[in-house]
Amino acid sequence: MKLGLIADTHDNIPNIRKAIKIFNETGIRLIAHAGDFIAPFSAKEFKAFKGKIISVFGNCDGEKKGLKEAFKGIGEIYEEGFSFRAGRRHIFLTHVPDNLESDSMIKEYDLLIFGHTHKAEVKKIGGSVIVNPGEAGGWLYGKATIAIADLESLSVKIISL
Repeated sequence: MKLGLIADTHDNIPNIRKAIKIFNETGIRLIAHAGDFIAPFSAKEFKAFKGKIISVFGNCDGEKKGLKEAFKGIGEIYEEGFSFRAGRRHIFLTHVPDNLESDSMIKEYDLLIFGHTHKAEVKKIGGSVIVNPGEAGGWLYGKATIAIADLESLSVKIISL
């Protein structure tokens, strides 16, 4: 099973469209969004995804009620720090990367996903992988990226938009 990873979309509609197209074309059926959608209007672009979206709020997501309403039927948005299972993997999804490298997190989770820093990175610690798919919005550093995680091999590919 493969998992689409995205974060920090920051209302960049053309890049959201590109990301969703890539996820659909590669057969992804589950996306984890690590926060900072920004406004509810961006949710309509995610409706083109042919699967389910699990996400958490980021520090810039001010209109939480509107975002939750806009994502009805598309996926769920949870408060900061949400764990779930996909395939045989235990996954932790957050926006802010506090304590992800702690022994307790590494022992409990196979895959830890975060955003916030806007910098794509993949780090292996023990048997766990920590991933920031980068900024899909591309506003801060000008390099828009997403990622695809293979949940069988725990390998991650960063993809430029």
